[in-house]
Amino acid sequence: MLPLEKLKVLDLTQVMAGPFCTQLLADMGAEVTKVEQPGTGDQSRRAMGFKMKGEDTAAFLAVNRNKKSLTLNLKEDDAREILYKLAREADVVVENFRPGVTEKLCIDYETLSEMNPRLIYASISGFGQTGPYAMRAGYDLIAQGMSGVMSVTGEPDGPPAKAGIPIGDLSAGMFCAFGILSAHTAREETGRGQRIDTSLFEGSLALSIWETAELWATGRIPQPFGSAHRLTAPYQALATSDGYINVGANNGRLWKRLCVAIEREELLDDERFTTNDDRMKNRHELAIELEKSLKDKTTDEWMDIFNDAGFPAGPIHNYEQVFEDEHTKARDMMVEMDHPVEGKIKGLGIPVKLSDTPGQIRRAAPLLGEHNEETLGRLGYSDSDIASLKERGVI
Repeated sequence: MLPLEKLKVLDLTQVMAGPFCTQLLADMGAEVTKVEQPGTGDQSRRAMGFKMKGEDTAAFLAVNRNKKSLTLNLKEDDAREILYKLAREADVVVENFRPGVTEKLCIDYETLSEMNPRLIYASISGFGQTGPYAMRAGYDLIAQGMSGVMSVTGEPDGPPAKAGIPIGDLSAGMFCAFGILSAHTAREETGRGQRIDTSLFEGSLALSIWETAELWATGRIPQPFGSAHRLTAPYQALATSDGYINVGANNGRLWKRLCVAIEREELLDDERFTTNDDRMKNRHELAIELEKSLKDKTTDEWMDIFNDAGFPAGPIHNYEQVFEDEHTKARDMMVEMDHPVEGKIKGLGIPVKLSDTPGQIRRAAPLLGEHNEETLGRLGYSDSDIASLKERGVI
Protein backbone atom coordinates (compact mmCIF):
# COMPACT_ATOMS: atom_id res chain seq x y z
CA MET A 1 0.00 0.00 0.00
CA LEU A 2 1.12 3.54 -0.81
CA PRO A 3 -0.17 6.20 1.60
CA LEU A 4 -1.75 8.44 -1.08
CA GLU A 5 -2.65 5.79 -3.67
CA LYS A 6 -6.35 6.73 -3.63
CA LEU A 7 -5.64 10.43 -4.24
CA LYS A 8 -6.31 11.59 -7.81
CA VAL A 9 -4.48 14.77 -8.78
CA LEU A 10 -4.77 16.94 -11.89
CA ASP A 11 -1.49 18.78 -12.36
CA LEU A 12 -1.87 21.96 -14.44
CA THR A 13 1.54 23.30 -13.43
CA GLN A 14 4.92 23.71 -15.05
CA VAL A 15 8.59 24.50 -14.43
CA MET A 16 9.44 24.07 -10.71
CA ALA A 17 7.15 24.97 -7.78
CA GLY A 18 3.99 23.23 -8.99
CA PRO A 19 5.67 20.15 -10.46
CA PHE A 20 7.71 19.73 -7.27
CA CYS A 21 4.50 19.86 -5.22
CA THR A 22 2.77 17.23 -7.32
CA GLN A 23 5.88 15.03 -7.44
CA LEU A 24 5.90 14.96 -3.64
CA LEU A 25 2.32 13.67 -3.77
CA ALA A 26 3.11 11.24 -6.61
CA ASP A 27 6.07 9.76 -4.72
CA MET A 28 3.66 8.85 -1.94
CA GLY A 29 1.34 7.11 -4.36
CA ALA A 30 -1.03 9.79 -5.67
CA GLU A 31 -2.26 9.26 -9.24
CA VAL A 32 -1.02 12.45 -10.89
CA THR A 33 -2.12 13.35 -14.40
CA LYS A 34 0.00 16.16 -15.79
CA VAL A 35 -1.98 18.27 -18.25
CA GLU A 36 0.25 19.93 -20.85
CA GLN A 37 -0.01 22.06 -23.96
CA PRO A 38 0.06 19.93 -27.15
CA GLY A 39 3.34 20.15 -29.06
CA THR A 40 5.30 22.04 -26.43
CA GLY A 41 4.28 20.82 -23.00
CA ASP A 42 5.81 22.07 -19.79
CA GLN A 43 8.26 24.94 -20.51
CA SER A 44 11.03 23.05 -18.78
CA ARG A 45 10.81 20.11 -21.22
CA ARG A 46 12.56 22.05 -23.97
CA ALA A 47 13.60 25.54 -22.91
CA MET A 48 15.22 25.16 -19.49
CA GLY A 49 17.82 22.92 -17.90
CA PHE A 50 20.40 20.55 -19.32
CA LYS A 51 19.83 18.55 -22.47
CA MET A 52 20.15 14.77 -22.44
CA LYS A 53 19.72 12.24 -25.27
CA GLY A 54 16.09 13.02 -26.04
CA GLU A 55 14.11 16.25 -26.26
CA ASP A 56 13.31 16.57 -22.55
CA THR A 57 15.76 18.30 -20.23
CA ALA A 58 17.23 16.89 -17.04
CA ALA A 59 15.38 19.65 -15.17
CA PHE A 60 12.02 18.35 -16.41
CA LEU A 61 12.90 14.76 -15.58
CA ALA A 62 13.92 15.80 -12.06
CA VAL A 63 10.47 17.01 -10.92
CA ASN A 64 7.96 15.00 -12.95
CA ARG A 65 8.52 11.34 -12.12
CA ASN A 66 5.61 9.09 -11.14
CA LYS A 67 3.21 11.14 -13.31
CA LYS A 68 1.20 10.55 -16.47
CA SER A 69 1.11 13.12 -19.28
CA LEU A 70 -2.08 14.20 -21.06
CA THR A 71 -1.97 16.95 -23.69
CA LEU A 72 -4.93 19.34 -23.82
CA ASN A 73 -5.24 22.66 -25.62
CA LEU A 74 -7.33 24.33 -22.93
CA LYS A 75 -8.37 27.12 -25.30
CA GLU A 76 -10.54 24.55 -27.10
CA ASP A 77 -14.02 23.68 -25.80
CA ASP A 78 -13.50 19.96 -26.39
CA ALA A 79 -10.29 20.04 -24.36
CA ARG A 80 -12.01 21.80 -21.47
CA GLU A 81 -14.77 19.20 -21.59
CA ILE A 82 -12.15 16.49 -21.14
CA LEU A 83 -10.68 18.42 -18.22
CA TYR A 84 -14.15 18.79 -16.68
CA LYS A 85 -14.65 15.02 -16.86
CA LEU A 86 -11.35 14.50 -15.11
CA ALA A 87 -12.10 17.19 -12.51
CA ARG A 88 -15.41 15.54 -11.60
CA GLU A 89 -13.55 12.43 -10.47
CA ALA A 90 -10.41 14.15 -9.13
CA ASP A 91 -9.54 14.90 -5.52
CA VAL A 92 -7.08 17.70 -6.22
CA VAL A 93 -6.28 20.25 -8.92
CA VAL A 94 -2.95 22.11 -8.73
CA GLU A 95 -2.27 25.12 -10.98
CA ASN A 96 0.38 27.82 -11.19
CA PHE A 97 -0.97 30.18 -13.83
CA ARG A 98 -0.74 33.89 -13.19
CA PRO A 99 -3.84 35.01 -11.23
CA GLY A 100 -6.79 35.57 -13.56
CA VAL A 101 -5.75 33.11 -16.28
CA THR A 102 -7.80 30.21 -14.95
CA GLU A 103 -10.93 32.39 -15.00
CA LYS A 104 -10.33 33.23 -18.66
CA LEU A 105 -9.93 29.54 -19.45
CA CYS A 106 -13.02 28.63 -17.38
CA ILE A 107 -11.01 26.22 -15.24
CA ASP A 108 -11.00 28.30 -12.05
CA TYR A 109 -11.96 27.11 -8.57
CA GLU A 110 -15.53 28.37 -8.77
CA THR A 111 -16.17 26.58 -12.06
CA LEU A 112 -14.63 23.26 -11.11
CA SER A 113 -15.90 23.16 -7.52
CA GLU A 114 -19.46 23.52 -8.80
CA MET A 115 -18.94 20.29 -10.71
CA ASN A 116 -17.18 18.60 -7.79
CA PRO A 117 -17.77 20.13 -4.32
CA ARG A 118 -15.20 17.76 -2.82
CA LEU A 119 -12.45 19.14 -5.05
CA ILE A 120 -9.35 20.59 -3.41
CA TYR A 121 -8.04 23.35 -5.68
CA ALA A 122 -4.48 24.54 -5.03
CA SER A 123 -2.90 27.62 -6.60
CA ILE A 124 0.80 28.54 -6.52
CA SER A 125 1.81 31.96 -7.81
CA GLY A 126 4.55 34.52 -7.34
CA PHE A 127 2.77 36.62 -4.71
CA GLY A 128 -0.59 34.94 -4.03
CA GLN A 129 -4.09 35.46 -5.39
CA THR A 130 -4.72 38.67 -3.43
CA GLY A 131 -2.77 41.77 -2.42
CA PRO A 132 -1.25 44.64 -4.41
CA TYR A 133 1.44 42.43 -6.02
CA ALA A 134 -0.86 39.55 -6.98
CA MET A 135 -0.66 40.27 -10.72
CA ARG A 136 3.12 40.61 -10.84
CA ALA A 137 5.20 37.95 -12.53
CA GLY A 138 6.77 35.73 -9.91
CA TYR A 139 10.17 34.10 -10.15
CA ASP A 140 12.29 32.47 -7.48
CA LEU A 141 14.97 35.17 -7.68
CA ILE A 142 12.39 37.95 -7.28
CA ALA A 143 10.74 36.16 -4.36
CA GLN A 144 14.08 35.69 -2.61
CA GLY A 145 14.83 39.37 -2.99
CA MET A 146 11.47 40.71 -1.86
CA SER A 147 11.11 38.27 1.04
CA GLY A 148 14.40 39.36 2.61
CA VAL A 149 16.28 36.14 1.93
CA MET A 150 18.88 37.78 -0.30
CA SER A 151 19.52 40.49 2.28
CA VAL A 152 20.89 37.91 4.73
CA THR A 153 22.71 35.69 2.22
CA GLY A 154 26.38 36.09 1.35
CA GLU A 155 29.34 37.61 3.13
CA PRO A 156 29.17 40.71 5.34
CA ASP A 157 29.51 43.94 3.31
CA GLY A 158 29.17 41.93 0.10
CA PRO A 159 26.54 42.37 -2.63
CA PRO A 160 23.14 40.66 -2.27
CA ALA A 161 23.32 36.95 -3.04
CA LYS A 162 20.58 34.46 -3.69
CA ALA A 163 20.46 31.11 -1.95
CA GLY A 164 22.20 28.49 -4.06
CA ILE A 165 19.01 26.45 -4.44
CA PRO A 166 15.62 27.86 -5.57
CA ILE A 167 14.11 27.98 -2.11
CA GLY A 168 11.19 30.18 -3.21
CA ASP A 169 10.03 27.60 -5.71
CA LEU A 170 10.76 24.57 -3.56
CA SER A 171 9.29 25.96 -0.34
CA ALA A 172 6.12 27.04 -2.15
CA GLY A 173 5.81 23.52 -3.55
CA MET A 174 6.30 21.91 -0.15
CA PHE A 175 3.88 24.27 1.59
CA CYS A 176 1.32 23.63 -1.13
CA ALA A 177 1.63 19.85 -0.63
CA PHE A 178 1.21 20.43 3.11
CA GLY A 179 -1.89 22.52 2.42
CA ILE A 180 -3.36 19.86 0.14
CA LEU A 181 -2.96 17.14 2.75
CA SER A 182 -4.39 19.45 5.42
CA ALA A 183 -7.42 20.16 3.23
CA HIS A 184 -7.75 16.45 2.50
CA THR A 185 -7.88 15.70 6.23
CA ALA A 186 -10.47 18.47 6.73
CA ARG A 187 -12.56 17.05 3.89
CA GLU A 188 -12.84 13.77 5.77
CA GLU A 189 -14.81 15.73 8.40
CA THR A 190 -16.68 18.29 6.29
CA GLY A 191 -17.20 16.43 3.02
CA ARG A 192 -16.17 19.54 1.10
CA GLY A 193 -13.01 20.59 -0.67
CA GLN A 194 -11.55 24.09 -0.48
CA ARG A 195 -9.22 26.59 -2.15
CA ILE A 196 -5.51 26.67 -1.30
CA ASP A 197 -3.47 29.76 -2.07
CA THR A 198 0.29 29.96 -1.55
CA SER A 199 3.18 31.70 -3.24
CA LEU A 200 6.91 31.84 -3.80
CA PHE A 201 7.05 35.05 -1.77
CA GLU A 202 5.32 33.51 1.25
CA GLY A 203 7.28 30.28 0.96
CA SER A 204 10.57 32.18 1.19
CA LEU A 205 9.36 34.47 3.95
CA ALA A 206 7.95 31.61 6.03
CA LEU A 207 11.43 30.09 6.27
CA SER A 208 12.85 33.28 7.79
CA ILE A 209 12.54 32.05 11.38
CA TRP A 210 15.73 33.31 13.01
CA GLU A 211 15.80 36.50 10.98
CA THR A 212 12.32 37.65 12.03
CA ALA A 213 13.05 36.62 15.62
CA GLU A 214 16.07 38.93 15.62
CA LEU A 215 14.15 41.79 14.02
CA TRP A 216 11.20 41.68 16.40
CA ALA A 217 13.18 40.95 19.56
CA THR A 218 15.94 43.52 19.10
CA GLY A 219 14.80 46.00 16.46
CA ARG A 220 17.99 45.28 14.51
CA ILE A 221 17.77 44.64 10.79
CA PRO A 222 19.33 41.20 10.20
CA GLN A 223 22.55 41.24 8.20
CA PRO A 224 24.41 38.55 6.19
CA PHE A 225 27.01 36.55 8.09
CA GLY A 226 28.34 34.24 5.39
CA SER A 227 28.27 30.72 6.84
CA ALA A 228 28.04 31.98 10.43
CA HIS A 229 24.91 31.78 12.59
CA ARG A 230 23.17 34.93 13.72
CA LEU A 231 22.51 33.71 17.28
CA THR A 232 25.51 31.65 18.32
CA ALA A 233 29.27 31.23 17.73
CA PRO A 234 31.33 29.45 16.62
CA TYR A 235 28.80 27.90 14.25
CA GLN A 236 30.23 28.30 10.76
CA ALA A 237 32.65 27.10 8.11
CA LEU A 238 36.33 27.39 8.97
CA ALA A 239 39.43 26.74 6.87
CA THR A 240 41.50 23.58 7.23
CA SER A 241 44.73 22.71 5.44
CA ASP A 242 42.88 21.40 2.37
CA GLY A 243 39.44 23.01 2.43
CA TYR A 244 36.73 23.94 4.92
CA ILE A 245 34.87 22.29 7.76
CA ASN A 246 31.64 23.28 9.51
CA VAL A 247 31.81 23.42 13.30
CA GLY A 248 28.74 23.55 15.53
CA ALA A 249 29.70 24.84 18.98
CA ASN A 250 26.29 26.34 19.70
CA ASN A 251 26.46 26.13 23.50
CA GLY A 252 29.02 26.38 26.29
CA ARG A 253 29.47 22.61 26.65
CA LEU A 254 30.31 22.19 22.96
CA TRP A 255 32.54 25.27 22.96
CA LYS A 256 34.64 23.62 25.66
CA ARG A 257 34.66 20.32 23.75
CA LEU A 258 35.90 22.12 20.62
CA CYS A 259 38.74 23.86 22.45
CA VAL A 260 39.87 20.58 24.01
CA ALA A 261 39.68 18.72 20.66
CA ILE A 262 41.90 21.26 18.88
CA GLU A 263 44.19 21.53 21.94
CA ARG A 264 43.46 25.21 22.50
CA GLU A 265 42.14 25.15 26.09
CA GLU A 266 43.57 28.62 26.68
CA LEU A 267 40.74 30.03 24.56
CA LEU A 268 38.33 29.07 27.35
CA ASP A 269 39.98 31.69 29.57
CA ASP A 270 40.16 34.37 26.87
CA GLU A 271 37.82 37.20 27.90
CA ARG A 272 36.87 37.78 24.27
CA PHE A 273 35.27 34.34 24.10
CA THR A 274 33.96 33.63 27.60
CA THR A 275 30.23 33.72 26.84
CA ASN A 276 28.23 33.26 23.66
CA ASP A 277 27.60 37.01 23.59
CA ASP A 278 31.35 37.58 23.80
CA ARG A 279 32.01 35.11 21.00
CA MET A 280 29.33 36.68 18.83
CA LYS A 281 30.77 40.15 19.43
CA ASN A 282 34.27 38.95 18.53
CA ARG A 283 33.28 36.45 15.82
CA HIS A 284 35.98 37.58 13.38
CA GLU A 285 38.80 37.28 15.95
CA LEU A 286 37.39 33.93 17.06
CA ALA A 287 37.52 32.53 13.52
CA ILE A 288 41.14 33.67 13.15
CA GLU A 289 42.14 31.92 16.39
CA LEU A 290 40.38 28.69 15.51
CA GLU A 291 41.80 28.59 11.97
CA LYS A 292 45.33 28.92 13.36
CA SER A 293 44.85 25.39 14.67
CA LEU A 294 42.49 23.97 12.07
CA LYS A 295 44.90 24.75 9.21
CA ASP A 296 47.40 22.28 10.69
CA LYS A 297 45.34 19.27 9.55
CA THR A 298 43.11 18.20 6.68
CA THR A 299 39.35 18.18 6.84
CA ASP A 300 39.30 14.37 7.02
CA GLU A 301 41.81 14.36 9.86
CA TRP A 302 39.74 16.86 11.82
CA MET A 303 36.58 14.86 11.15
CA ASP A 304 38.19 11.82 12.81
CA ILE A 305 39.22 13.92 15.80
CA PHE A 306 35.84 15.61 16.18
CA ASN A 307 33.88 12.39 15.78
CA ASP A 308 35.99 10.75 18.49
CA ALA A 309 35.40 13.79 20.72
CA GLY A 310 31.64 13.74 20.15
CA PHE A 311 31.78 17.23 18.67
CA PRO A 312 29.34 18.15 15.83
CA ALA A 313 31.22 18.94 12.64
CA GLY A 314 30.95 18.19 8.96
CA PRO A 315 32.86 18.59 5.70
CA ILE A 316 31.58 20.88 2.96
CA HIS A 317 30.86 18.64 0.01
CA ASN A 318 30.33 19.50 -3.60
CA TYR A 319 27.48 17.58 -5.21
CA GLU A 320 29.74 14.93 -6.69
CA GLN A 321 31.09 14.21 -3.22
CA VAL A 322 27.57 14.15 -1.77
CA PHE A 323 26.62 11.17 -3.92
CA GLU A 324 29.91 9.38 -3.28
CA ASP A 325 29.27 9.58 0.45
CA GLU A 326 28.38 6.29 2.14
CA HIS A 327 25.60 7.91 4.18
CA THR A 328 23.87 9.28 1.07
CA LYS A 329 23.92 5.77 -0.35
CA ALA A 330 22.71 4.18 2.88
CA ARG A 331 19.73 6.57 2.97
CA ASP A 332 18.80 5.76 -0.65
CA MET A 333 19.00 9.40 -1.68
CA MET A 334 20.08 8.56 -5.22
CA VAL A 335 17.85 6.26 -7.25
CA GLU A 336 17.79 4.96 -10.82
CA MET A 337 14.76 4.91 -13.11
CA ASP A 338 14.12 3.42 -16.54
CA HIS A 339 13.20 6.04 -19.14
CA PRO A 340 11.94 5.05 -22.62
CA VAL A 341 14.36 7.44 -24.37
CA GLU A 342 17.15 8.14 -21.89
CA GLY A 343 17.55 4.59 -20.59
CA LYS A 344 18.74 4.49 -16.98
CA ILE A 345 18.54 7.91 -15.35
CA LYS A 346 19.41 9.04 -11.86
CA GLY A 347 17.17 11.00 -9.52
CA LEU A 348 16.96 12.10 -5.91
CA GLY A 349 15.49 9.60 -3.49
CA ILE A 350 12.45 10.16 -1.29
CA PRO A 351 13.56 12.16 1.79
CA VAL A 352 10.70 11.04 4.06
CA LYS A 353 10.78 7.40 5.14
CA LEU A 354 7.50 5.85 6.32
CA SER A 355 7.89 2.57 8.19
CA ASP A 356 4.65 0.88 7.08
CA THR A 357 3.58 2.64 3.88
CA PRO A 358 6.72 4.10 2.29
CA GLY A 359 6.67 6.11 -0.90
CA GLN A 360 7.79 4.53 -4.12
CA ILE A 361 9.34 5.63 -7.39
CA ARG A 362 7.28 3.75 -9.95
CA ARG A 363 8.19 5.44 -13.23
CA ALA A 364 10.39 8.15 -14.70
CA ALA A 365 8.93 11.43 -15.95
CA PRO A 366 6.49 10.86 -18.84
CA LEU A 367 6.98 11.69 -22.48
CA LEU A 368 4.75 14.49 -23.75
CA GLY A 369 1.25 13.09 -24.21
CA GLU A 370 2.42 9.59 -23.38
CA HIS A 371 -0.84 8.74 -21.61
CA ASN A 372 -3.35 10.42 -23.95
CA GLU A 373 -4.88 7.19 -25.24
CA GLU A 374 -4.89 5.55 -21.82
CA THR A 375 -6.57 8.49 -20.10
CA LEU A 376 -9.11 9.26 -22.82
CA GLY A 377 -9.93 5.59 -23.30
CA ARG A 378 -10.74 5.34 -19.59
CA LEU A 379 -13.10 8.32 -20.01
CA GLY A 380 -14.96 6.49 -22.79
CA TYR A 381 -13.40 8.01 -25.91
CA SER A 382 -13.03 5.59 -28.81
CA ASP A 383 -9.97 5.26 -31.03
CA SER A 384 -11.72 7.28 -33.74
CA ASP A 385 -12.68 9.96 -31.18
CA ILE A 386 -9.06 10.23 -30.08
CA ALA A 387 -7.84 10.41 -33.69
CA SER A 388 -10.33 13.24 -34.35
CA LEU A 389 -9.22 15.16 -31.24
CA LYS A 390 -5.61 14.85 -32.35
CA GLU A 391 -6.38 15.97 -35.89
CA ARG A 392 -8.20 19.07 -34.61
CA GLY A 393 -5.37 20.04 -32.27
CA VAL A 394 -7.41 19.44 -29.11
CA ILE A 395 -4.81 16.97 -27.85
